[in-house]
Amino acid sequence: MNILVTGANGQLGNCLRDRAAKYPDHRFIFTDVTRSPEVETVYLDITDADAVRLICQSEKVDLIVNCAAYTAVDKAEDDTALCALLNAKAPGILAAAAAACGAGIIHISTDYVFGGDVPVPLKEDFPVHPTGVYGATKLQGEQAVIEAGCSSWIIIRTAWLYSTYGKNFVKTMKELTATRPVVKVVFDQVGTPTYAGDLADLILHVIGSGQWTRTGVYHFSNEGVCSWFDFATAIRDLSGGTAKVLPCHSDEFPSKVHRPAFSVLDKSKVKEVFGFEVPHWYESLKKCLSI
Repeated sequence: MNILVTGANGQLGNCLRDRAAKYPDHRFIFTDVTRSPEVETVYLDITDADAVRLICQSEKVDLIVNCAAYTAVDKAEDDTALCALLNAKAPGILAAAAAACGAGIIHISTDYVFGGDVPVPLKEDFPVHPTGVYGATKLQGEQAVIEAGCSSWIIIRTAWLYSTYGKNFVKTMKELTATRPVVKVVFDQVGTPTYAGDLADLILHVIGSGQWTRTGVYHFSNEGVCSWFDFATAIRDLSGGTAKVLPCHSDEFPSKVHRPAFSVLDKSKVKEVFGFEVPHWYESLKKCLSI
């Protein structure tokens, strides 16, 4: 199979690249609009329909894995045009190109399509109610993928993504708890972290087992539940930080976006359909920190 990966220099894209060698029967084409001196990446602007269609045809693409997105949640409230272009329009362009060449698509979405007001684990068929530009555009992107007419499509919603790559909560907390005496972190937002390496493992499991044609929406994060405060405390303890981590309310950190108070994704479907064992968030955090 020829597999086109977008957003290859992001957290998930890099984790997929790390693991691709384990699947020698598949050819991966890693693309992005950014260059990295450390890895080879094919330039591709996913907002350019002609360019996307051309690469899909020339590389005889069988499957697109779309890891690209605009993820700056607060900044999106002002940068609405670019956010909509990357999160809403581009997935439709990719899915249309896939449909034109008979390929499938795996598209990554977010828990932000929900409002975060339902105090139970979120199933795939729960009503969606995004409260900000980021969530709204990601939902539009999902709809564009579904409506494109691909032979198969999979949408995976995830949350609280982190890895050893890029900027993320784990790397920030590791630095802050090692360099500051006190760090305040909100305790009234609850969810589940997702190690990007585990999400990459799921995607490659789906591809490697030939299940990428099992069309539908799926949820994936690590197992368990915690607050950002709990998560930060675990990061400090596991990384040897010395800061005192104090719990605080969300209103101490004003935001343009209403962040979900409770956003735990139900993983029953992804486990049952794909036969994938989901690790607990604490064990995956240790793995990311190499402990």
